[in-house]
Amino acid sequence: MPEEPDGEKATGSLDADAAAVAGVKAPSSRVALDRQRILDAAVAYVDEHGLARLTMRAVGGELRVEAMSLYRHVDGREGLLDGIVDTIIDETYDDPEVIVTPEHGWQDFLQRLAHGIRRVALRHPNAFPLVASRPPEAPWLRPPLRNLRWVESFFEGLAAEGFSDDVAVIAYRAFTSFLLGHLLLEVAARGADISPLDVLDTADEPDDALAAFPHVRRHRVALAEDQSAVEFEESLEHLLERLALQVAQSEG
Repeated sequence: MPEEPDGEKATGSLDADAAAVAGVKAPSSRVALDRQRILDAAVAYVDEHGLARLTMRAVGGELRVEAMSLYRHVDGREGLLDGIVDTIIDETYDDPEVIVTPEHGWQDFLQRLAHGIRRVALRHPNAFPLVASRPPEAPWLRPPLRNLRWVESFFEGLAAEGFSDDVAVIAYRAFTSFLLGHLLLEVAARGADISPLDVLDTADEPDDALAAFPHVRRHRVALAEDQSAVEFEESLEHLLERLALQVAQSEG
């Protein structure tokens, strides 16, 4: 008798009626497990339920297999977390608006990359904080541009545009700091858990708590407005202007 695909024997052998009684969906077809299928399921689970509820058993449930089947492909929950980071950042390679080398100048190159990473963050707000918290491929890499392939493309692209090594490093640090700071705030505003940072819900905060802060109180309504898209554009423009100045000074 042929061996069942990884772990699918637990539920895959149930017919539709038995599966309904057991409270699980009978799979329409059997697909052997592999690492990417597991990671895709983990990303989908975190998108829906959040990081705190992510377990090997939960992902196994999404795939309708026993949790132990996952360990053949993923090194436990820690392996899941690292894999989730790789999976969502790799989505930038499939983004038709993102390019890996400059085609219309370095400003266009960085704008496209910045917007691509922002789209990833907004598609996966619950998972995006992992980009900041998981160890990168090398300790001197900075999230969110943290895998070696993208960092290589970044520096190669800037070198092709005439950036000196010193200015390219400045650009990398500024670019990543801008993106991480802005996007963590943006996903937090959408309910993502960015622990250990404390995100407080002050919607019902009494006015007397702000009595000693008249400027804050006066601007409270405006500060509560979601201006994320506008702020992203303005901050990105300011960053590019600063980098252009650095380039001009290095050439002068």
